[in-house]
This record gives sequence, C-alpha cells and structure tokens, in this order.
Amino acid sequence: MAMENFKHFLVCLCAAAAVGLISIVFVLRWVLHFKEGLGWDGGLAEFNWHPLLVVSGFIFLQGIAIIVYRLPWTWQCSKLVMKLIHAGLNLLAFIFAVVSLVAVFDFHNTAKIPNMYSLHSWLGLAAVILYCLQLVVGVALYLLPVTPVSWRAACMPYHVYSGLLLFTCVIAVALMGITEKLIFGLSNPKYKDSPPEAIFVNVLGVLLVVFGALILWIATRKSWKRPSDQILHTLHTNGGSEDNTKVGPSLSQLSDEADAEVCGDIRRRSNKLGDQDE
Repeated sequence: MAMENFKHFLVCLCAAAAVGLISIVFVLRWVLHFKEGLGWDGGLAEFNWHPLLVVSGFIFLQGIAIIVYRLPWTWQCSKLVMKLIHAGLNLLAFIFAVVSLVAVFDFHNTAKIPNMYSLHSWLGLAAVILYCLQLVVGVALYLLPVTPVSWRAACMPYHVYSGLLLFTCVIAVALMGITEKLIFGLSNPKYKDSPPEAIFVNVLGVLLVVFGALILWIATRKSWKRPSDQILHTLHTNGGSEDNTKVGPSLSQLSDEADAEVCGDIRRRSNKLGDQDE
C-alpha cells in the first residue's frame, strides 16, 4: 500500500530524523565540551542534564510520537499496537522531562538559587503539567475499552490540536531556556560578543526550530494520514499487492469518506437516542 507523495514524505521524514539527531549531538557537545560535563552532585554538571533531556526526550521523542501514525510501514500493524507505541513514546518523553526538572530544582536548591522566578520556568513547568494531563486524558479516551466511540470521535480534534500546541510550546520554551543560559553563563566574553559557544548554541536553536517545522508539516498533511482500519482491511482484501501508483492516489479520498461515514453513524445514533428520550 502506498501513500500520496511518498517521496516527498520520505524526504521530510529523513530530514526531520537527521535534524533531530543532530540537535541531540549538538546539545551533547555543548554540555561536554563548553560546559562542565554530566554528573549528579547538585552542581553545574547535574544542571546540564536539563538541556540534554529536554532536547532528546521532551522534543525529539515527542516529535517522533506525533508522527508515528504517519509512517506507512506501520499501517499493517493494528491500531491498538500503534496506540501503545504512541502512548509509550509520550510516556518516555514525559519521564525525560520530569528528570530534567528534578536536575534543575536540585541544582538551584544546592546553589541556593530561587526557583520559578523566570518566564522560562513558569512556561516550562506549565508545559510539563499540561503534557501529563494530555497523556492521562489520551490514555483514558483511546486506550480504555469502556470509553464510548462517540466520545473518542468528538475529542479527537482537541487531542490533536493540544498535542501540536504543546509540542510547539516546548520548543519555544527550550529556545527561551538556552538563550537565558547563554546570557547568564557567558561573562568573558559575553553573549553579545558572539563567542564560539554562543554561535554554536544559536545554531542548536535553529536546528530545534527546523525540527519542529518538519514535524508539524508531516503531522498536518492530510494526504499522509493513516487510513482507517476499514480502508486498510478493504484494500488488503481486494489485493494489497496492487501497483502502489493505482492505490495511493485514492487513500485520502477513501479516508475522508470513511471519516464522514463514522461521523454520520454517530449522529444517527445520537438522534435515535434523542427520539427514544422524547
């Protein structure tokens, strides 16, 4: 089975993966070469876990979790398996974020630096809390079998929107954080003098923006959406080994028709329930 504009998708996916991995390498280089390395002793080496875990977990893993449904190689997997993978990646990203917060608070408390005084800290903590809420609500709605299908369909647009919004906010907060770190951490020469570390970390910031833009592009292309299970079953039954060029162009159209059919079925059920109540 093929997707529309598969080559375009593959280019975007490879670019996103490459930029994301390069961002992790950059932040590792930053903390190991320009900073004090990594440790867990309450000092600056412990603080350095914060940018590393945020970039590798809260940004990179979250980005992969967002687009995992779009990978055509996974379309043969059951929807439940993909939901578990999606939830697992998000849970891992959340764990990374929590550990990164612990590192910051532990460092601040050891150095007797006030906590939660900057806009970066306010928005960062808010993002972690909202991400946790998003994860809990997502599990309750889409993994618990007792949740009505009508609730899942009604909440899906909000679930998708809030996920993309949080991902964008996390990148914005990370950019605030690395800028704040450069302003406070560079003294001789200062940040305004553009020393090598400042330029290096500025490039890291650009990489994060590019990674976010690629993930959002992949996640919002309607033609790259995973077809419904009904469509996948129909195509498999009618001959999944057909020429991809014949099957691919009809996927988005079929998906739209299936979504409309599901929504219409939900509305019909609701009308019947309303008639019975009357």
